[in-house]
Amino acid sequence: MTVDFSGLVPGLALEVDRSAGVPLGHQVQDALRGAIRSGRLRSGERLPSTRQLADELGVSRGLVVSAYEQLLAEGYVVATVGSGTRVADGVTESAGFTLSDAAEVDPAPRVPAPTIDFGYGVPDLRAFSRRDWLWALGDAIRTMRNVDLGDGAVEGDGQLRAVLAAYHQRVRAGCVDPAHTVVVAGFRQGLTFVLSALVAHGIERIGLEDPGPRDHDHIARRAGLRVSAVPVDGDGVRVDHLRASGARAVLLTPAHQCPTGAVLSPTRRHELVQWAHEVDGVILEDDYDAEFRYDRQPVGSLQGLAPERVVALGSVSKTLAPALRIGWVFTPPRFRDGILTEKRLSCRGVPQLDQAALARLIQTGRFDRHLRKVRDSYRQRRDTLVSAVTESMAGATITGLDAGHHVLLRLPSGVDEEQLVAHARAAGVGVRGLGDYRVTPDDEAPRDPLHPALVIGFGNVTIRQIREGIGVLGRLVAARS
Repeated sequence: MTVDFSGLVPGLALEVDRSAGVPLGHQVQDALRGAIRSGRLRSGERLPSTRQLADELGVSRGLVVSAYEQLLAEGYVVATVGSGTRVADGVTESAGFTLSDAAEVDPAPRVPAPTIDFGYGVPDLRAFSRRDWLWALGDAIRTMRNVDLGDGAVEGDGQLRAVLAAYHQRVRAGCVDPAHTVVVAGFRQGLTFVLSALVAHGIERIGLEDPGPRDHDHIARRAGLRVSAVPVDGDGVRVDHLRASGARAVLLTPAHQCPTGAVLSPTRRHELVQWAHEVDGVILEDDYDAEFRYDRQPVGSLQGLAPERVVALGSVSKTLAPALRIGWVFTPPRFRDGILTEKRLSCRGVPQLDQAALARLIQTGRFDRHLRKVRDSYRQRRDTLVSAVTESMAGATITGLDAGHHVLLRLPSGVDEEQLVAHARAAGVGVRGLGDYRVTPDDEAPRDPLHPALVIGFGNVTIRQIREGIGVLGRLVAARS
């Protein structure tokens, strides 16, 4: 049996006063006219059915029918068979605010969305398997106990934590106990909880990769930490600069540095762990896109090298879709209670059904199947990008090709990065410059200028868009060289 909900509309807050000495029918008519004139009821909006409004007001249906007929005669409403009674066009007063007025009162300038968007960090949203996700949700709701429909444990669904820990051990060479796994609503929420826990442990300063992921400096300061900018090179973060900063925590993207694409070298990994032991420090590992490795075996998680010193954070935002908002934290035991306290006081957790669905996706191999499919697609797009740059942009070089779905396009010397980004936007191509990824430190230590470069995300663009977009950038660069 198919149920048609098309006739159901929200209730309408009208009042009638039985002690006012005014006939109820007149009161209903006046209340409806006022709602239409003021804009509470907008042009084209459907009125409740006569039966629904009569029940809401506690009056006879015939009284409401008479009121609707009067407004129809006066031109306030129109009635169409199969469409109900709706507010007529052109009768709402201009003083009344409607949803369509929002564009007029919003003072923010409206910048057209780019036709081709090389945005960083967005996976192929077209590749998200709606069928698999619907299956997983359906299977979860069929098998869940009634008690599991409550808030659930603060640390997250036990089955999902076990699955995530096993996955991290198998795929990322980690060393994780499900008891020390916390499910969170995405990477940033997890990072916020972890940083607050570090402050509670007496850590006052954190080192951030420079350039590095955007907004992490602001997030760290909101948690009460001071920020040091630690430079990166082709081998990853400079541990000598980290040691000199006085920080006892550092946030890294070691498998595919954001935005340069550098991989933390084995030597730096060991130097980093040694630093953490020397200062009783902690390493925060943002393991955001390590599944997408193209030309060699994936680099194992830093967490597996020193599980007592590393907090590893991940999410499905770069692998499935940001809209799912599911992430996790693998933490050393000493920080677990602090992270759980922050989570308990901040939110009710990630929806239980979504957690159960993700566990099923991973357990049944559907998640791995998705990764294999998009990994091949990203490899093709990466190769197309390299060819397009070679053909269209003399003097440019690309780094960060081994993994992920973004690269760093280093521009020819003399090209103004900010101007190029602005002109590209005007030409319908969205892209960010490397300068957008610089950290704002708390100290005034001098920093080396960055070579002009663009961060090119290719996860959510087609092969045709890559060729066209790089062609536009190439022409803009040639005109400014």
